[in-house]
Amino acid sequence: FSSPRWRCHLRFHTRVRSILKTQHLPTPFTMSDPESAILAALSASPEATIPDTYTFSSTHNLDHNQVVGVSKSLEGDAYVKLTELSTSFFVLGKEADSIVNDGSQEMCVLAALIEAGEGGLSMSDLQGLVGKDVCKIGMGNCLKNKWAKKEKDGKLVAVVKMEDVKDEVRELLQQLKEGGGDPKSLDDKDVTALKRRKLISLVTRKSYSIVRGPSYSSTRVKRAADLTKEMLDSGKWKETPFKEYNFKTLGESVGGGYLHPLLKVRAEFRKILMEMGFHEMPTNKWVESSFWNFDSLFQPQSHPARDAHDTFFIKEPAQTVLVPEEYYDKVKTMHEVGGSGSIGYRYDFKREEAFKNLL
Repeated sequence: FSSPRWRCHLRFHTRVRSILKTQHLPTPFTMSDPESAILAALSASPEATIPDTYTFSSTHNLDHNQVVGVSKSLEGDAYVKLTELSTSFFVLGKEADSIVNDGSQEMCVLAALIEAGEGGLSMSDLQGLVGKDVCKIGMGNCLKNKWAKKEKDGKLVAVVKMEDVKDEVRELLQQLKEGGGDPKSLDDKDVTALKRRKLISLVTRKSYSIVRGPSYSSTRVKRAADLTKEMLDSGKWKETPFKEYNFKTLGESVGGGYLHPLLKVRAEFRKILMEMGFHEMPTNKWVESSFWNFDSLFQPQSHPARDAHDTFFIKEPAQTVLVPEEYYDKVKTMHEVGGSGSIGYRYDFKREEAFKNLL
């Protein structure tokens, strides 16, 4: 029982045994209805208020998230009014809780070195006494605070007595814990030091204050959302409270459609041609001849796309006036007998078909 390691962890093990003895005890309270509790708290007087929903939840053994949800529902029906509150405070981590209960790592290391005397301790011996993690943090802080020194043989030796130092880290954490984590309970320098060691973290809690709304009542009556045929038949609609309609609420967004596969192919070809240097022309506004729209592109005159159900032909003027005759002859020859490696379509090319106007 004289080991410094045992002294550092005695309080920790005592706390664990206490928790194990009580962990199966039944819960000493039962949950009540949040809505009833809120409305009852505001029924004392018109000026009644709930200053903080978090404190209110703790006092009435209620879940704070449920209290907030019910409060917002009551606000929607104008039974109450809410004012948002924001509270920032520090919480201690697991390592900080251990320091509060058992002392800081540097104090554990110092206790071990003092007990070892002038001979000091090697790193492996120190780790065996206080543990590897405690040794790593505590040794560095002991050397930094000049509580210990390292001899030529590598051993660590204490240079102060236990009564000459105080566990400042433990005292700061205890002070912060007793102050409920209030950031004002410590100065900025001490807070920075504790945060650097990752012993504390800042948490912001959202809560609300509650007062009566214009439609307050000690009991909430659910408002109807729709006017039904039964209400009209019975006349019950006259005495039924209805929810207010929000005419500014946006409707549910409608999903968009998708491109047709042929449109995707057309877009891909358009992109290719544009990258090759071609320019788009506003041909949707022009009357064109079948010669330039079909024949010069070497589409046969019997192709189904040239039928009346796929092409908008013009009645007046029904035919074009002229086309370059020399080029016309080349196109006609290509269709009938081919050329440049092609055998053509082998049919009689008709001039009247080529001269038809279309959109």
